[in-house]
Amino acid sequence: MKYPIGIQSFREIREGGYVYVDKTRQIHDLVSEGKYFFLSRPRRFGKSLLLSTLYELYTGQETLFRDLWIHAHWDWQAAPRPVIWLKFAQIDYKTKGLEAALLAEVHRIAKELGVSLSEDTLKSSFSELLYEVGRSQKVVLLIDEYDKPIIDFLDDTPQAEANRDVLKNFYSVLKDADPYIEFLFLTGVSAFSKVSIFSDLNNLSNITLSPQGYTLLGITQEELDTVFEAPMQAHDRSKVREWYNGYSWGGEERLYNPFSILRFLQSGQYQNYWFETGTPTFLVREMRKHRFFNMSGFQTAINDLVNFDYARLNPISVLFQTGYLTIRHYDPELLIYTLDYPNREVRSSLEQLLMSEYMDYPPQGALPRVVNILQALRHRDLEAVVDILNAAFAEIPYEHWQKENEHFYHALIHLTFSLLGAYTRSEVHTARGRCDALVETADYLYAFEFKLDRPVAEALRQIREKGYLSAYADSPKEKVGVGVSFSTEQKGIVDWGVEVD
Repeated sequence: MKYPIGIQSFREIREGGYVYVDKTRQIHDLVSEGKYFFLSRPRRFGKSLLLSTLYELYTGQETLFRDLWIHAHWDWQAAPRPVIWLKFAQIDYKTKGLEAALLAEVHRIAKELGVSLSEDTLKSSFSELLYEVGRSQKVVLLIDEYDKPIIDFLDDTPQAEANRDVLKNFYSVLKDADPYIEFLFLTGVSAFSKVSIFSDLNNLSNITLSPQGYTLLGITQEELDTVFEAPMQAHDRSKVREWYNGYSWGGEERLYNPFSILRFLQSGQYQNYWFETGTPTFLVREMRKHRFFNMSGFQTAINDLVNFDYARLNPISVLFQTGYLTIRHYDPELLIYTLDYPNREVRSSLEQLLMSEYMDYPPQGALPRVVNILQALRHRDLEAVVDILNAAFAEIPYEHWQKENEHFYHALIHLTFSLLGAYTRSEVHTARGRCDALVETADYLYAFEFKLDRPVAEALRQIREKGYLSAYADSPKEKVGVGVSFSTEQKGIVDWGVEVD
C-alpha cells in the first residue's frame, strides 16, 4: 500500500496509485447545497488536497474519479468550468510584499487562462479577471490558506494588520462579482471574523463547526478500519486511537490527522509526527504569558472558537483553530463547548514544549526528566523522585519565582505528572474528593497529594481519609500514598512521607 504522505495533488495520488480515502460523496453533497463556503482546519489536515479534488472535478477530469462514489453522480457531459485557484503558500509575499505579490499572481493566472488584463491595481485587476473569465461561463474560485499572510506575522502586529487590510480590499471584489461565480471555496487555519476580512460577503457559509464539515477532512475510525484494514492488523487498535485519534468539530465524531496516521502506518513507530512539521514557539509563549498549563476540560463559548483577533490574541482561539485543542463535548442547551487535547501525540508534545518554556529552556529537556521519574517509581525510589523534582525547581530562573511562586509550582507539578502519559492520571476523582496524581507501574499504585506550605501529615491524612487508593483494593499491586510538602520560601520540596495501604 502506497501512502500519500504530504502529497496535496489529487491527480498525483490517483495516477500514482496511492491509497485514497473517498470523500467524494461529501464533496458532492456540499457543492449541491450551496455556493460560498469557508472551512477552517489545522495544518496537515488535507485542505489543499480537498481544493485539488475540486479543481480536477470542475475541470472535467473524469478518468481520475473512476471507482469513486462521485463518478456515477457527476454530470460529466457538462462543459468544464474555468477555475481560478489561489494558493497563498506559493505566493512570495514575504519578499515582494503582499499587494505586489498578489497582483503578480492575479496576472499570472489570467495569462494561464488566456485572458489579457488592462488594469494595474490589485482590486481592479482581480475584478477584471473574474469578469473576463466568468462572463461567458461562470467561474469556480478556490482560495487555499487565505489567512497565511496574517498567520505568518502574528508576532508582528503592524505587518499582520497591513496584510489584513490588503486582503479585505482584495476580497471586497467578490460581492459585485457574484454573477460570474458558480462556486467559491476558501480554506484556512484561522477563522477571522467577517467584519475584519469578509464584511461584504454576507452569503459566505462557514462550515467549520457545521455537520457539513465534521468529517469532510481527516480520517474516521470506520475509514481507518476499512481502507487500511490490512496494515492495521499489525497494530493494537486501542493504542493507535490513544496516540492519533481524537479531533472533533462537533463533539461526537473523532478523526485522525491524515499526516500523523499515515506516517505511523508507514513506519509502525509511535512518535510525534505532527510536531515535526512546525514548532509552535509563539503559541507556547502566549500560553505561558496567560498562565495556561492545564487545558483539559476548558469550557468556552462559540465566539472564542470561530473568531480570531490577531491584535488581542486569545490563546484558546489559537489553540483550537491550530489543532492543539479540540471539542470533547458540546452542550446545545448551554451553548458551551468543552475542549481537550485531541490525543497523546499532541498533548505530550505541547506539554514538553510548555514545560521547557516555563523553565526557560534548561539543558535537560522535559522528557528525559520525566523518564527518570518513571524509572524511580518503578523501583519505589521516592527519594530519587523528590531529588529530580527539586532539581527541576532549582533550574527555574530566580526572577520568575519572584513574580509567580505558586503558579510555577502548580505548573511544573502538573506538567511533570501529566507527561508520565499512559502511566498516570492527574487529579483523579473519587467519591469523596480527588487525588492530585495517581501513578501506576507494573508493581505499584501511587497516590500523590501535594501541599503548598502545609505539613506532610495533612497530605497523608487526606489520602487516607478520602480513600484515594481504596478503589483499587482488588489490585495485587502494592499501594503507596505519598505526601509532599513544597515551600514557596525555599522554592522546593522540604518534606515528604509515605504510607503503604
